[in-house]
Amino acid sequence: MWLRTWDIFDRLFFGPRSNGPGFLAGSVRVLRYPYAVIRDLLGGEINLRAMGLVYTTLLSLIPLLAISFAILAAFGLSRDLQPIVYEFFRPMGNPGAAEITSRVMHFVGRVSNRIVGTVGLAVLLWTLIGTIKKVEDSFNFVWRVEHARGLARRITEYVSLLIIGPILMVGFLALSHAALGTVPVHDLISVAPLQRMRGVGINLAPYVMVTVFFVVLYMFIPNTRVHLRPALIGALTAGVVWAAVGKVFTNMVVLSTRLTIVYAGFAFIVAALLWTYFGWLILLAGAQLSFYIQNPSYLRLGLRELRLSNVEIEHLALKLMYCVGRARLLGSANWSVPRLAAEFGLPGIAVTRVACALEAGGLLTVSADDTCTLTREPGAIGVQEILMLARNQRSGDFIARDTRVPAVDALSARLDGAWRAACADETLEALVKESATLPLLVAGDGHVLYEDRPRV
Repeated sequence: MWLRTWDIFDRLFFGPRSNGPGFLAGSVRVLRYPYAVIRDLLGGEINLRAMGLVYTTLLSLIPLLAISFAILAAFGLSRDLQPIVYEFFRPMGNPGAAEITSRVMHFVGRVSNRIVGTVGLAVLLWTLIGTIKKVEDSFNFVWRVEHARGLARRITEYVSLLIIGPILMVGFLALSHAALGTVPVHDLISVAPLQRMRGVGINLAPYVMVTVFFVVLYMFIPNTRVHLRPALIGALTAGVVWAAVGKVFTNMVVLSTRLTIVYAGFAFIVAALLWTYFGWLILLAGAQLSFYIQNPSYLRLGLRELRLSNVEIEHLALKLMYCVGRARLLGSANWSVPRLAAEFGLPGIAVTRVACALEAGGLLTVSADDTCTLTREPGAIGVQEILMLARNQRSGDFIARDTRVPAVDALSARLDGAWRAACADETLEALVKESATLPLLVAGDGHVLYEDRPRV
């Protein structure tokens, strides 16, 4: 039943009718994004990571605030930390938020006075670095990043974030209060219309801060390049959802009596756990939306594992090498992995895997910005060599037993000889020169997707 339902939605949002012109087709293409995010949330993997981050948040909350408290105390700003903590827990209702903020700050004060500055500081830093690594792993999962930061880079960036982050946040608040407290600004906002605008601005300030905070996380936590526009759209959406869910959650906590009856004095702790879970879920959903906006080719695939057939892998390897070799011979701009993925209409991970296999075979080099360049001249690269690398990719998990079956082995030998004879001594240069004077067609639908342009 569920599979049939998802199949209906898949045909609706990604079928032929969604690709045509007109307002209806355009609306369907826009609705692909919320559909894809909701589909992934219902899949359960993002929910599990949000649940895991609730545990890591509880583990690192006191150490994080203790270090922030100690850093801010050196600048005389330690009192400004309490409103930030209260703002995070405010959807639990004023009594619950005030109680948990008071308890957290009490623990933070004790930890800061007794541990920070001793050997325990190293333990706190280690706990925080491990927690931030789990956050990075969750963002890398959403962004399909297979390699996390190295240990040295991780420690350097994380410690810098822990030191600079609290100072910037509290400094922003302090400057805002100072600006509002000056005489010219006070006289200006005494005008009735501006007073109403001031009230609206104060009410919107927490959500603006949440959005800015989300933008920073979306751009710097994943170990990949995230553009500003996708990060901003994801952060704005997550900020609006955060505000809406916060209002609903506050009303539920205030109006619900069963929670207090069942959990008694622990009711506020249960509410804090639930709100922390919802917060992480919203944050990861916004990151998922940012990913889809930057990589729309993944919308249909979602979080499913990409599996190409052997024929598709061979064709992709040849097309990739053809495009890169043609750019080399014609002196045009080099191809990058994201650009190739966009032109082929494939998720970037498919092109990345084939490019990595060709790089491991010594035919390509993929730079830090994912630009592909040949390691040898096109005339020195045989088509047979490209196909061999594409056909002999292995998972690396195990090596199958070499079992001899004479009839099958003889047939395989004839097939192997046939395709080798078909390639013979053909090189990549010869393959490119067969159609070097024609426009480059990639999609096979008659549209010119890329005109060769010389390098500037």
